[in-house]
Amino acid sequence: MPYRQCHQTLTSAVIAFVVFTASVNDADADAIVVTKAASASTIAEIFIEESEVRVELEIGESDRKTLQELLSKDLRIGSQFSPEMLGDLFREQLIVKADSGETLSPKVVEVTSRPRLVRDEITGDPLPEQPEDGEEVVLLKLRYPLQSRPKTLRITPPYRPGTEYVAANIGFVTFHNGLPVNDFRYLSAEITLDLDWDDPWYSRFRHPNFRRKFDEPLSAYLYVEPYEVRKEIIVRPKDLQTWLNLELRDDGLIPVDQQEKLKQQVSDFLSKKNPVTIDGRSVEGRLDRIHFIHRTLRTTGIIEPAIDLDATSATLGVIFVYPVDTLPELVSMKWELFNPKLQVIPGVASDEAGGFPVKLTPEDPVLEWKNYLINPTIPQMLTVSPPPDIPQIKIPVVSFFCGGVLIIMLVVSGQRWRTGREFSRIIIATSAIVIAVGLISLPFAKVSIADLFQKPPVLSDQAAEEILSSLLHNVYRSFDHHDDNLIYDRLSKSISGELLSDVYLETRKSMEIKNQGGLRISVKEVGVTELQPVEEGGGDPTFLCRWRVSGWIGHWGHIHRRDNEHIARITITDRNGMWKITSLQMLDEQALGPSQNLESRRQDEGA
Repeated sequence: MPYRQCHQTLTSAVIAFVVFTASVNDADADAIVVTKAASASTIAEIFIEESEVRVELEIGESDRKTLQELLSKDLRIGSQFSPEMLGDLFREQLIVKADSGETLSPKVVEVTSRPRLVRDEITGDPLPEQPEDGEEVVLLKLRYPLQSRPKTLRITPPYRPGTEYVAANIGFVTFHNGLPVNDFRYLSAEITLDLDWDDPWYSRFRHPNFRRKFDEPLSAYLYVEPYEVRKEIIVRPKDLQTWLNLELRDDGLIPVDQQEKLKQQVSDFLSKKNPVTIDGRSVEGRLDRIHFIHRTLRTTGIIEPAIDLDATSATLGVIFVYPVDTLPELVSMKWELFNPKLQVIPGVASDEAGGFPVKLTPEDPVLEWKNYLINPTIPQMLTVSPPPDIPQIKIPVVSFFCGGVLIIMLVVSGQRWRTGREFSRIIIATSAIVIAVGLISLPFAKVSIADLFQKPPVLSDQAAEEILSSLLHNVYRSFDHHDDNLIYDRLSKSISGELLSDVYLETRKSMEIKNQGGLRISVKEVGVTELQPVEEGGGDPTFLCRWRVSGWIGHWGHIHRRDNEHIARITITDRNGMWKITSLQMLDEQALGPSQNLESRRQDEGA
């Protein structure tokens, strides 16, 4: 074998010694912590299956050099090494032991090179788009045959000779029958893995730092808002088999055509479990939604469109809603689903200030929320300033009528005088009465009409901003309730009837989280940030408006803040003494980012 090829092969093999090494700095398994393990020079993926343990390594250049320098004193570079000899070398340096203490003997099944897979630095998943000029790494695959199903595996990484330091740092992830056992982490010492062959979900590394973030099969959450309390439960159907026969198939799959029936069974069962009490009163909730969900360190979302699911990892998110008239003082849920494997249920009680995590146990099964909010957001509709008064002319109607009658009488009297007839006493008396009534009613009984000779008032910039802010605030506040009739009733106070359905659909869409099956943001604040009048040739006031919506959403145990920005062309009209939006053309809506000047938007529109 040529010297260069032997050098690369030997170096690749040596790097495999550090499959299970780690950084001592990684002591936090929280999802928001970026450990960089998925970006390490060498990546190890370990697959534990019925008949073997497979290890796939991506070995980076920096580790090849480091370990070549480490081992050059003990090995003759240029020697011929067969896969069998390399396997013996791994057995001596990378110690993998099963229950009996027997060291497993590995075999090298492949040594090749390829571009490095660039991974998400948090989840470790390969990115959808890979660079064309990625770093070349050595791909090395090992196979550790298993004679039986071990209950434990113990792995000891190689150390630098005469020291307590591991030879290098490698990011690794482990899978048991296809299910991840840990998130990407570094290792720094011997680790022990307990294997559950009946249900790999419960396979665990004994050290808590090496467990995956979402390793609980069942969890419970409460979310409390001024008009709604939500109970959310995340559960594996497989765990519900203790209480409910879901007829899961022997092949371990939940096919699409069986998922709706399964969801109905689960929702019916859970609707009768884990009762909720609000301010000391037992309440009945309604099922709001139920979805199969996926969870990663970055996101939790619904699985859509539906696909066949592995029953071991398939997870349901179930949401029950309890309407309330105002923000409660005390909400509690009593957890009832415990079994020998489910003795600790993680729970979180949340409001707009954040979540309070607890552990529910048979001895302490109540998840409780108390109102400790000092200044809670209580949604209220704003009063919109009325349209400015149009210049009016006040006409004394009765006096005008009396004047008309008097003129008629004068004409009649004039005709009698020209014909030589005497003035009628009745006409004289009636005229006197008409004159008196006209004079007396002159300050009263007036009717106002628009002064056609005066220009209508123009809204000031400040007044326009206040009106638009109030109208938009009320539009979003209309969605505080979840009853469509009430939403439409409130919207009608801000939106013209012909526009009502469009605004309802667009606003609802903008408030929903796309990958959460329609969960809606709870709005905290709405404010106009920029306003430009648009000339419409004397028509109703029209503006190019930019506004910001700030809110929060609680789902699957987390509180997320959301700030969205919208730009639209909006026309307001005086309808029976009230400003209403009569035209709304949405131009842009997005998460907050670099500001865009409205003047440039106007120029683009006019181009």
